[in-house]
Amino acid sequence: MGRNTLIGTVIQSLRKNVVDIVLLLTLASFGLFILLTISGNLATQQLLYVLGSMGILLVLSLFDASLLIWLAPFGYLVGVFLLLLSYFGPLIRGAKRWIFIGSVQFQTSELAKPLFLLAYAWLIARLPPKTLRNVAIHATVFILPFVLVFKQPDLGTSLVYAASWLAMMIAGGFPIRWFIVVVFIGSVFTPFLWGRLHDYQQARIQTFLNPALDPKGAGYNAVQSMIAVGSGEYFGRGLGRGTQSHLRFLPEYHTDFIFATLVEELGLVGGLMLLLVYAGLIVRIIAPLIRGFVDGVIPFVYSIGLASMIVAQVFINMGMNMGIIPITGITLPFVSYGGSSIVSIAVAFSFLWVLRRS
Repeated sequence: MGRNTLIGTVIQSLRKNVVDIVLLLTLASFGLFILLTISGNLATQQLLYVLGSMGILLVLSLFDASLLIWLAPFGYLVGVFLLLLSYFGPLIRGAKRWIFIGSVQFQTSELAKPLFLLAYAWLIARLPPKTLRNVAIHATVFILPFVLVFKQPDLGTSLVYAASWLAMMIAGGFPIRWFIVVVFIGSVFTPFLWGRLHDYQQARIQTFLNPALDPKGAGYNAVQSMIAVGSGEYFGRGLGRGTQSHLRFLPEYHTDFIFATLVEELGLVGGLMLLLVYAGLIVRIIAPLIRGFVDGVIPFVYSIGLASMIVAQVFINMGMNMGIIPITGITLPFVSYGGSSIVSIAVAFSFLWVLRRS
């Protein structure tokens, strides 16, 4: 590819996907403003993550669609390797989710997300999940990364994996009646999974049902998060004036609980504005499918998977911040501090752009 051709391709990609870029940068701006009020160093690092991820997004979007699809099964193997690699990493807060390259920390389950989405779309296109044999193959391929993430342990991310995979399966032709049966069987056996949960996961569920059960222990995160969200009221305390985050009452105020930090400072209005940006991003992913502008099973199923992944992650993060679901560690896409999640979303959108050119 010549220099002029390369530049032309980049410009064309920017023009076609400029709304996606604006929405992603708007999400990043929410996080940057909040981080700036907390720590200049965190904000600077986050800015570098955002700029680097946008560069990765543009570079990967130049891939040829046929090459990307050919690489899909190898991406699955790379994703599994990354998850296995985390088990040789350090134990941080009771979990093995990260690896270090020099002084840089990576969360492997985040980096693997777009690789698995691409691989699942590739497999669904070749083996439509409409027969028991094909469904068994898909379940086998899915269960390995799911278990690896669940055993790190990382319940939140494993649920995101499951939600996106199920949505892709249904989009690929998995019969709805089978899905209802699976949900019913799962609900029947759910009580038996209680003993498989770690002690801290059981404590989180118990304190979700009754936060006052242990307000200084297992229920501390939930109580402080709800205080932060509630104290923001309609318009917030103002940037830099959130007491829960700035006085360090709110744990992980820059990552898992950044939504509570944001609502405390920007209020209900700020939280709704953030939700509108996410809604716009989902519409950008789904609208071409509804209008019939997307040809081919792989880009169609991949789009559903990406949209479901974002929706699940946003719902889980905001839900635990507001006390409507149990606490589980998970970031808010393109808003929470951390390079792994930001790079993951950028790579996922680059794959989306490439597949829609096919």
